[in-house]
Amino acid sequence: MRYYEIVILFDPDHSEQLPATVERYQELITKAGGMIHRYEDWGRRQLAYPIDKFQKAHYILFNLEISMDTLAELENQFRYNDKVIRTLVMRTKQAINQPSPIAKPKEERPDRRNSAGQVAEEGHSKPVEAFS
Repeated sequence: MRYYEIVILFDPDHSEQLPATVERYQELITKAGGMIHRYEDWGRRQLAYPIDKFQKAHYILFNLEISMDTLAELENQFRYNDKVIRTLVMRTKQAINQPSPIAKPKEERPDRRNSAGQVAEEGHSKPVEAFS
């Protein structure tokens, strides 16, 4: 058994059918002897760029311990489900149980402000100084 992190983007117009779909995936995992270490429903979010004419998607995160055969079956089900817009499957070295930064309340997230009191840009931890 290996550890995987899976993020699934669903069609936001079918959010009411999402619990039944996720429950089918969970049943497939547990019946095959796998284990779900973390499940998070991130809700509807704006996409960075349109995918298949969708501007928003419903995000779901799984951290699993499953066999390669079960992973192949899951990916097959993702591929043939019309409600799935995109998936990302990453292998991890260990089980992840802590809540992700997106799932934490805003009060518990780390502050992204730099020493000047401004919100730091992605990839920059400190302000850039001018050349002299």
